[in-house]
Amino acid sequence: MASPEFSAAAFFGKKRQVGTGRSFRMVHAKSWTLKKHFVGRPTNSDFELKTVELPPLKNRKVLLEALFFTVDPYMRVVESKNSAFPIGTTVVAPSGWTAHSISDGKNLEKLLAEWPDTLPPSLALGMVGMPSLTAYSGLLDISGVQGGETVLVNVAAGAVGSVVGQIAKLKGFKVVGAAGSDRRVACLEKYGFDVAFNYKTVKSLEETLQKASPEGYDCDFDNVGVEFSNVVIPQIKKFGRLAIAIRNELTHMITGVERRDKEEIHRYGMGRWMAKRTRDSFNPISDRLKIKADLLNSSYRVVSATNDSVLLGKIQYHEHITEGFESMPPAFMGMLREFGEAIVKA
Repeated sequence: MASPEFSAAAFFGKKRQVGTGRSFRMVHAKSWTLKKHFVGRPTNSDFELKTVELPPLKNRKVLLEALFFTVDPYMRVVESKNSAFPIGTTVVAPSGWTAHSISDGKNLEKLLAEWPDTLPPSLALGMVGMPSLTAYSGLLDISGVQGGETVLVNVAAGAVGSVVGQIAKLKGFKVVGAAGSDRRVACLEKYGFDVAFNYKTVKSLEETLQKASPEGYDCDFDNVGVEFSNVVIPQIKKFGRLAIAIRNELTHMITGVERRDKEEIHRYGMGRWMAKRTRDSFNPISDRLKIKADLLNSSYRVVSATNDSVLLGKIQYHEHITEGFESMPPAFMGMLREFGEAIVKA
């Protein structure tokens, strides 16, 4: 059975002359695959680096070479027989952990033509990419928060949580953030969170949440799922909102779910499963709580408002960048130890 490949988004490559089928130089593409499904946390032995020879480029196809990856890529067209993607076009693609790939263009999203020179292009994978889309849609569309309300964000120093908190502050909300280290808490304070705490070191999460907002919470933006919510939900105000954001399948690959849960995920879909499981845990109060789960896949949309806010210094960002394609597994395994968007520069 073939080893599964990781999905990712990437920026791809360097300008080259458009080739023909006869003159096409064979490209040997490096690709990381999952050697075996890991139990608990992954190790280096769970991954395998392979080299495959790509076929000659056909009409309406483009050859991509990776520049940046998210480990959860960012690419430029290096050879093209597709007029929609001239050589040198920078795109985001769900390519997997591979240094080169061939695409028909249907799954590619171009980087904004007016992308500012002062912004790192890797931000299209983080602060100005999917995390900002998740943050905007989850906070403003799904949660429907209103001015003066109190928002709780867990994993608040992560790529999504940090945007949620900063957007909420710009909109005039009170923001409480939970993070997993003192270093991350300091980052949240720098971002302007009203209250920030290390959930791993507090004596009582319940008491800490009550102290941070004695009147309760209007919205909980949940990036981790049920376990944290077990403590939070009783403190959400009547008719408050719980927004569950699940960025991709890597989330439950790391945390792990039981076989029965996996069957239910297949049956209901990840988003509906999370909402159902949360309701099942809190039947007595679920009739007064609005629960919505949003599973965002690899589709890519740039949020222009975030771009402008970053340029104006209204939203701050942090990237954890690892150098080298061969460093993909270590970067993946270290993803939960760092904060901000985990990026690998090819």
